[in-house]
Amino acid sequence: MSNTSEASVKSAQAGAGLGMRMVLGALGGMGAATCCHPLDVIRVQMQIDGEGKGAARQYKNPLDAAVKIAQRNGVVRGLYTGIDAAYLRQWTYGSCRVGIYAFLLDYATKEAKGAPLPFWKKLLMGCTSGAIGSFVGCPTEVALIRMSADSKLPPELKRNYRNVFDCLTRMYKEEGLQSLWKGGLPTIIRATLLSSAVLGCYSECKEQLHAKLPAVFPHKDGIPLMFTATMAASFVATGVSNPFDVVKSRLQNMPTPEPGKPPIYSSMPDCFVKSVKGEGVLVLGRGFVPAFVKLAPYTTISLILTDKLTKALTGKSAM
Repeated sequence: MSNTSEASVKSAQAGAGLGMRMVLGALGGMGAATCCHPLDVIRVQMQIDGEGKGAARQYKNPLDAAVKIAQRNGVVRGLYTGIDAAYLRQWTYGSCRVGIYAFLLDYATKEAKGAPLPFWKKLLMGCTSGAIGSFVGCPTEVALIRMSADSKLPPELKRNYRNVFDCLTRMYKEEGLQSLWKGGLPTIIRATLLSSAVLGCYSECKEQLHAKLPAVFPHKDGIPLMFTATMAASFVATGVSNPFDVVKSRLQNMPTPEPGKPPIYSSMPDCFVKSVKGEGVLVLGRGFVPAFVKLAPYTTISLILTDKLTKALTGKSAM
C-alpha cells in the first residue's frame, strides 16, 4: 500500500468530519423516505381528518385511509405525493439532525476517554441537533405537509403544487417569507423531543443491551441489536411527540384567511385548545399508529444505513 493510500485510510479512520456525517445522514434518510413516505401521507391526512367543527371524518383507520387515498388519486399521485419534498427535507432537517448528533457524540466520546457517557448528555445532544435541524428544515416540512394533504382537500381549495420547488416558491410569493416557517414553534418542539428520544434512546439502548445481554446481542454493531434499539426508541419518541405532531400538521396545512377574516388557529395553544374542545383529548393521539408504523421502519432504515455507511468509511459506528 502506498503512503498516500495509508494516509487516506488513517485519516478516514480518525473520524468523519461534520460535513461528511451530514451527507451520510441525508443519504440514510433518503433511503428510509423512499420506503416509508406512504405512511407519512397517511399520518398527515389522518391528523387533519375531521378538522373543523362538525366536520365528518373520512377515514376509519390507517388501512382504510391508505385504500381511499389510493382509490382517489392512485398510488403514485396519492401515496407518494410530496416525495420530492421528503427527499429535500433529508438534505436540510435529516442531515443536520443525524449529522450533528453523530459529530457531537463522537466528540464527547473522545473527550470522555473511554468512560461511558451519561444518558442525559445523549438526550441533550439529540435536543440540540433536532432543534437546529428543524429550524433549517421547516420550509421543506411545511411543503411536505401541504403536498401530502392536498389530495384530501375539496377541489376549490386544492393548491395543485407541481413539485416541492413550485410549492416553496408559491408560498413565498403568495403568503410571504413567514409562511415558510408556519407552525415553526410546534415543529421545533416536536423535532427537539423526537430527536432527543430517538437518537438518545437509540445510543443508550445499544450500549445497555450489549452490556447486559451479551449472549443475545454479542455484536455492538450487529443488525439484531440495532433493530431492537431503534424499535424501542421509536415507540418512546412517537408517544412523546405525537400531540405536537397533530398541532403542527394542522397549523401548517391551515389555509391563508380571506381579508378581514381571522385564521382558523391564532397560535399553537389556540390550536391545542380548539382541537381538544372540538374533538376530545384523544385527538392528540390521532395518527399514533401510522406515525409509529412509519417512524419505526424509517428510524431503523435511516440509522442502520447511516451507521453502516459511516463504519465503511471510517471503521467506526456513527452512533
